[in-house]
Amino acid sequence: MINNILLVDDDIMLINSLEAYLTSEGFMVSTVSTAREALKVIQERMPDLIVADIMMPDVDGYDLVRMLRLDDFMRAVPIILLTAKGMTDDRIKGYDLGCSAYLAKPFNPRELVSIINNLLSNREIVDKRIVSTLQPESDLLVKAQRIIGDLTHRELTILKLVVKGFMNKEIAANLNVSTRSVEKYVSRLLSKTSTRNRTELAQFIIGNKVSLIEGE
Repeated sequence: MINNILLVDDDIMLINSLEAYLTSEGFMVSTVSTAREALKVIQERMPDLIVADIMMPDVDGYDLVRMLRLDDFMRAVPIILLTAKGMTDDRIKGYDLGCSAYLAKPFNPRELVSIINNLLSNREIVDKRIVSTLQPESDLLVKAQRIIGDLTHRELTILKLVVKGFMNKEIAANLNVSTRSVEKYVSRLLSKTSTRNRTELAQFIIGNKVSLIEGE
């Protein structure tokens, strides 16, 4: 499985370099230069891991971690903080807020990849343990599968693409329809599944192990 990494840093040269390196290592990478842009991207596609600089204009890396840890679905997403600072107090502040790892600039990109792989591996182990505790025929699963069974073919097609992490524009291009049309379908899916955003919608399907194969 290809993991999605979100890079958040206002240093364009660094972020372009990291994007190229992480892509060469087999990751799917999205980049933004501010924390506010990161929040918008996360609403569209939930990343598997976030790498964020601390020193950014407006909303800094600490504030980004604080906001993400208040979201139930983002609480478990690993966050690596990058900074030019190397003081112990700065690292402690990051860990207290909920960051997963701390890497001081300058650093070797190989070390970053090693940290990313370790965090993703640990998260996969935890996720498997959580899934193993779910009852496959629980009332929640039955209810979720019933909702999916009532979707139209087009709604189901768009839902599959949302779960895969496609953005509205990508879905529109894939299905040769307007972005506005996709937005209406996504809103309808949110309503039918009682979810608030695309992140919760994807988690609704993945967390309940709902089948998206028609006829099942």
